[in-house]
Amino acid sequence: MDGHNRANLKPGMTVDIVLKADQRTGRLTRGVVARLLTKSPTHPHGIKVMLEDGQVGRVQRILPTGEAH
Repeated sequence: MDGHNRANLKPGMTVDIVLKADQRTGRLTRGVVARLLTKSPTHPHGIKVMLEDGQVGRVQRILPTGEAH
């Protein structure tokens, strides 16, 4: 699943995000969603989330349930 649709995301899901500092390189960071920060239903660059460890970025990919960090 891709992270451009807010309806696809819920806290507790494991996702790959791109941090602001990594936007040029496209390097992904994996973590568990703590909060959804984007209010609109969709966003062309991905829904902005905060991970449980406090990092903030835009979701590029939602991992299937059960796939580990």
